[in-house]
Amino acid sequence: MKKILYPLSIAAICFVFFAACADDDFWSTIIPETDDDATQKQVSTFVFIPGLMDADDNRVGQLRVPVGFQIEKFAEGLTKPRMMLTNSTGQTYVTSREAGLVYLLEDTTGDGKADRIETVAEIEEAHGLAIRENQLYIVAVKELYVADMAADGSLGAPQLLNGNLPDGGQHPNRTMGFGPDGMLYISIGSTCNSCPEPNPLHATMLRGNPDGTGMQIYAKGLRNTVGFDWHPETGDFWGMDHGIDMLGDEQQMEELNLIAEGGNYGWPYIYDNGRYNPYPRPENMTYQEYSAMTTFPHLLHTAHAAPMAMVFYNGGQFPEDYNGDAFVAFRGSWNRSRPSGYNVGRVRFSNGQPTAIEDFVTGFLVDNNRSHFARPVGLTVMQDGSLLLSEDTNGVVYRIHYVGQ
Repeated sequence: MKKILYPLSIAAICFVFFAACADDDFWSTIIPETDDDATQKQVSTFVFIPGLMDADDNRVGQLRVPVGFQIEKFAEGLTKPRMMLTNSTGQTYVTSREAGLVYLLEDTTGDGKADRIETVAEIEEAHGLAIRENQLYIVAVKELYVADMAADGSLGAPQLLNGNLPDGGQHPNRTMGFGPDGMLYISIGSTCNSCPEPNPLHATMLRGNPDGTGMQIYAKGLRNTVGFDWHPETGDFWGMDHGIDMLGDEQQMEELNLIAEGGNYGWPYIYDNGRYNPYPRPENMTYQEYSAMTTFPHLLHTAHAAPMAMVFYNGGQFPEDYNGDAFVAFRGSWNRSRPSGYNVGRVRFSNGQPTAIEDFVTGFLVDNNRSHFARPVGLTVMQDGSLLLSEDTNGVVYRIHYVGQ
């Protein structure tokens, strides 16, 4: 394994390094443990991306799911499918940010596979999806569109609602959803790994009217909350936030946050349950003072696992104890010596509160964790209660369903 030590601070490490680095490079950095930096700890940070292999039948056949479940290919041959959403008649929309497409998938024969795969919209960098009153909302980096859904699932011409969302930077993957209040929520990631944002709309959750007007900051200090959803019983708003890179194998852990109006979730100064980020320092206050303003996460998960879509289950097909739990697609690490993620997790809830995150689908890492054949991204619950999972390396959508003991 090649290891290269660079005496660089976090301030000098930026996203361009990731694109230029070989798989096994690493750096060291200094983590402050007190406000005055009197105590410091040096950590090493790695870049390692497992190699890509085909999603052949043998590899798919060794995927691991809980007893009573099965996982199979639902569709394949798509161009890097990302976010997904199923409408009330069972048709599933899938975005491809890279291709600028929205696909329609449908199983018209009931055999558990999509026999209808069509392109229904072309929108540059299309990513997040939402449905309201028989209309499909599609969000790109700076643009929000809406299109009428026909009975057969086809779409009318997309209409631009808002073309003034913040620019992308490092995190251009906009996602959205309609809350119980009928308002539209859009996640706006940070432009960088760790920096003071000149635009206060970055690293936030925005809330606005269904027509795209009136966008305001609902919560801030959220580095990149791609996956979020509302608990089906309590209506509480939960989201999985991406941790800061380049702080070592075990930092920053991924966060499950209860997102509240006016909340500040710490980024870029405070992470986990009150740790100090070495760069940047808070302006005009101490770390301790900023920490007192921060809402800490309810659960922490393995660093760099990269949470993507999050969806609560209320589908009726899975065993009863799955109702009210959430699923999260973990796309997988690149900034870790031993890969994390590359799986689907189940977030257990009890009385409306999260208690643990455990494996639900594993096995996408192969060859002693040196290779992978899927990086999970999108999740959606189908009308029959099965769960669809997209991945954006081999272009496959998987179907997970319950067949009983």
